[in-house]
Amino acid sequence: MLKKTFIALALPLLSVLAISIAAPLRGVSAQPASQMAHSAVATAAGTGTSQKMIVKNGSVTIDLDINGLNGSTSLVARPVTLQFEVGANSFFPILVFNDLLRGPEPGSMALIPQAAVNAPSYSNLPAELGASLKQLHIEKLSSNKGYDLAVRDGKTGFTFFNIEGHQYNYDAAAQSLAITNGRLLVSKEFASALGRPLDAGAIVGKISVGATMQPIEIAHLDENGDVKSASLPALNQPSVGTVPGPDVIVGELLDFVQMEPGEVDGRVGLALGTDACNKGTENVEWFALPDNRHPFIPQNLYRMSSGADNAERFEQIGQSWGKHAFAAASSNTCGFGCNGVGGDHLGSGCSDAYGAGLNGAQDLIGSRAWVNPFTGFFAQNPDPNDHTGHVHDVTSHRILVETNDLIPAQNQGATYFAEAQYVVPHEYTWCQSHPGQCNMYNNASYQQQSVSGGPTNFNFSPIGSTVREQPAIMAWTGALVNEGEPDPGNDGIFFVGYKVTGPNAGVYHYEYAIYNQNLDRAIQSFEVVYPLFPPIVLNNVGFHAPPQHPGFANDGTQGDGGYSSDPWVFTTSFTSATWNCETFAQNQNANAIRFGTLYNFRFDSTAPPAETTANIGFFKTGSPISVKVQAPAQSDATPTVTPSATPPTPTPTVTPTATPTLTPTVTPTATPTITPTPTPPATPTATPTATATPRAVPRPRPTPHPRPSP
Repeated sequence: MLKKTFIALALPLLSVLAISIAAPLRGVSAQPASQMAHSAVATAAGTGTSQKMIVKNGSVTIDLDINGLNGSTSLVARPVTLQFEVGANSFFPILVFNDLLRGPEPGSMALIPQAAVNAPSYSNLPAELGASLKQLHIEKLSSNKGYDLAVRDGKTGFTFFNIEGHQYNYDAAAQSLAITNGRLLVSKEFASALGRPLDAGAIVGKISVGATMQPIEIAHLDENGDVKSASLPALNQPSVGTVPGPDVIVGELLDFVQMEPGEVDGRVGLALGTDACNKGTENVEWFALPDNRHPFIPQNLYRMSSGADNAERFEQIGQSWGKHAFAAASSNTCGFGCNGVGGDHLGSGCSDAYGAGLNGAQDLIGSRAWVNPFTGFFAQNPDPNDHTGHVHDVTSHRILVETNDLIPAQNQGATYFAEAQYVVPHEYTWCQSHPGQCNMYNNASYQQQSVSGGPTNFNFSPIGSTVREQPAIMAWTGALVNEGEPDPGNDGIFFVGYKVTGPNAGVYHYEYAIYNQNLDRAIQSFEVVYPLFPPIVLNNVGFHAPPQHPGFANDGTQGDGGYSSDPWVFTTSFTSATWNCETFAQNQNANAIRFGTLYNFRFDSTAPPAETTANIGFFKTGSPISVKVQAPAQSDATPTVTPSATPPTPTPTVTPTATPTLTPTVTPTATPTITPTPTPPATPTATPTATATPRAVPRPRPTPHPRPSP
């Protein structure tokens, strides 16, 4: 399949490539990096074979002067040698024409230490370098970066050394590449981290690389430089994934940081690093903008707090725009056994990391408003990543969070969870042509975080490992969470979580959370139907939503106005309690629950809980559907409502309907599964049947959620 796709789609590109590489090169075996680009410029077309090659395996030697690196005043060098293997199938591509090296392209080699990182030879390294030894990469940089190569932390993107003076040597018979005579220069970042900014550019060692290469693209050119034939040779580990089709998951969440110090209007801007893995047997399209065949990566922050156990409520307190992915690496973070494909595809089994520095780079992230979260589609024109016409402050487009939601003294006992999601167009297009291989439902993962600092500058540290393939709402302790799917095969899924606590002094607290994972139609109303129909008294009625980003020029919202932050209107009757925002017809920028966001609804009542239904109404299209929840039953108190804020003007409620409901499964305890019981219909009107799947809290999700054929 991949070979057919490449020949059909890439032949025109190879024809263009052939024009620039068809002429014979001067017969040099060693080329300085500074001359490589110049020597790769052809002067005429001609017959030949062009190969794009990546690293099959190899080794790296780094010789460091520890005295120089640690800022010692000693005039005597103190050498230490570090040995690494190169990660198998590292995507460090080179171009070879007629067995002569034309030059390297941007990519990276993963470095695997060949001695324990606590061995004596490693013990005197600066702490920053020692902590990153297991995740170092050699990266070939783009031509505008000032240096040809750098040694960086592959997960965070932190640069330790720039490399200069090196030569490339290619042996066609052995298909081997050597990089020699490279001088290691302390980067500005590393010098600042060491507390010695004036040491930036200091030479502290040398580096050499030896690698066996393997071709991943081969083109044969005729005498006019046109492509006669093209192929994709099989690598050592083709299709090493375990799931049919493309299947991107968030394998690891990386650094979680406040990108720049300071706040704006009481808010800070955060960013979360992500490492995506492809579980699928198909290579995933990863074409950079302006192409729209690549993942879109929004990030979120949640807080669990309140109540005797600080787990009464689960709220989203921050959301970002989304990173547009580009240039996939071919690492093996998830241990699936990467097949080595990278660049404009993420190979089967492979992983690709973006540190917080990239996911929070304001010029690389675009508004969620342009993206359909189920199909992954967004228009290429207008530009979905256009930052003209507006300026950035330290919070713009990043995870926008109120400082009051983070300051430790104001949130004692609270638990925080960072979450990222990949919206992958290739998963949807594959699903359309391969029913039953639809992998768009497991693209969110989360990780607990601790918060320190404040009041305007904060630090974060991970607690435990990344929980893969589950949204953060699954971390809500003691809650029941149900999944809803209003239009299988045509739109995404959402979750409704609920938890009843008490009685405390005769009062029960009812807490509900609705999380829209990838539902494009969005959610406009939430109605809790009372199990019985005597008068019900509700007190402390509440609503919570994360901060919306302000409007920006070219942000994809109507009139560039940004989404509304107006609280939802609350109304009550003898039969139900309802919250809703404006309809799509009233305001296209209304505060609906769009993808990757979670809203909360709550109240207190002296009436004890009983099983009932909640009706979910949609913003753009579709009839309401119902899910199972609990709500107050029986009360002989006076039927008055006392919300915590000034009661808004009543609006029409959603008519309760006798729709099929979702059966909850119990939280992770030894208690048995709740048995569904008949729910009294609110009206005799029937609505379309909704397909739904019960979901436990939390539950491992080793395989994608099966979906019916569209």
